[in-house]
Formats: sequence, C-alpha cells, structure tokens
Amino acid sequence: MSTIARTQTRSPVARLPLLRLAAIIAMSLTLAGCGINNIPTYEEQARAAFSQVINQYKRRADLIPNLVETVKGYARQERDTLTAVVEARARASQTKLPDNMLTNPEAFKQFQQNQNALSSALSRLLVVVERYPDLKSNQNYLALQSQLEGTENRIAVARRDYIEAVRLYNTELKTVPGVFWARTLYSDRKPMETFTITADEQKAPKVKFN
Repeated sequence: MSTIARTQTRSPVARLPLLRLAAIIAMSLTLAGCGINNIPTYEEQARAAFSQVINQYKRRADLIPNLVETVKGYARQERDTLTAVVEARARASQTKLPDNMLTNPEAFKQFQQNQNALSSALSRLLVVVERYPDLKSNQNYLALQSQLEGTENRIAVARRDYIEAVRLYNTELKTVPGVFWARTLYSDRKPMETFTITADEQKAPKVKFN
C-alpha cells in the first residue's frame, strides 16, 4: 500500500482529537457569549470594590488618634465630644467582618451603623473646633484636616463604586440569561447587601472644616 493510501486510511481517526478540541472551543465560546462567566466576574468586582471601602475606612480610623490628641491640646473641656469619637472609632475598628458579610444582612447593617456613628461623632467634633481659632490655625491640625477631607472624598467614591458593582451583580442574578446560570451552575450565589445612601451623599461628600 502506498504512503498516500496509508495516510488517507488513518486521517479520519487522526482528525478525531482535533474535532473534539474544536467542538470544545466552539462550545466554550458559545457559553461565554451567553453570559456564563458574568456572575463570578461581577461578584469578584463587587468584592474588590468593597475592599477599597474597607481600606478607606481604615485610613480614616488611622487619622483619628492624632486628630483627637491635637484637639485635646486646645480644647480639653470638650471631653465628652472627644470621648464619643474615640469610642465610635473603637466600635468601628473592632467590628468583626464574617466571610459572608456581603450576603449577611445583619452583619452588613451593623458594619454600616458603626461607620455612620463614627462619621456623626467626627462631624460633632469638627463643629466644636469652630469655637477655637488657635486650634484652627495649628499646622498639625491643618495637615490632619486636609488628610481627613481627602479620605472622606475617597470613602464617598469607594462607596459609590461598590454600590454600582453590587447593582450589576444583583441584576445579573435576576435577569436573563444570568437567572438561568444562577439556578444551575451558581445556585449558591446570593444577592449582596449594599449601603443605604441618599442621592445627595452620592453626589459629593459633605465635609466642611471652615
């Protein structure tokens, strides 16, 4: 038998692995086009966005001890206000973050309440500072003021980005074709919690020092 004949005899069998590979590739592309990867992709994006929120809250918490010490040097009589800030910071910093927090309504609510309480305590402290012109001109305070204002801006942006990421993820779980994948391949995925935030807060952070 000639070399050509032998090659032709084996060619259908030899082509089977290639045909299988081509079929797998075509199926993968088809499934990808149907949004099979959207749910895990949006989930990772939301988790990454929340990590940025945590980072900015931590940045704020790290600034507070120096802020409190600086204010204390000029306004010791404002003990109650300073104590409220310290205690609110402690509660916010010591909040346990369970692995399922983003899908745990109670844990997420507690996290948000603690951070909001710290924001309120800081706001009251900044109002108190208005009574002390010498403190407002202190260089250390001015530096902390600038850093805190920048951090509040970053917090607002990070929260906004997280809210949008969660919106995409939760929408994918409820709409076609994502709802089909959520009921089959991703049946363990749950909607994520998000911040309750007013329209005004989404536009811009309201932190005023002067």
